Amino acid sequence: MNSYLVRIYRRGEDNPRVLVGVVEEPGANGKKAFTNLYELWEILNHVENEKTQAKKKKSTKNNHR
Repeated sequence: MNSYLVRIYRRGEDNPRVLVGVVEEPGANGKKAFTNLYELWEILNHVENEKTQAKKKKSTKNNHR
């Protein structure tokens, strides 16, 4: 399970999909900003996909040795 620090600075009172904030992953450098719920989802989904691809590459590399 991965951990993330999500800071929401603003949200729309009449529309909960309107969010402004940043996402940080503990131990990693940098922050990623989002301005709505869909961007937040893309950030979290993209990070997860990168880790899955890295594990697959590492696994493939080790199998070819």
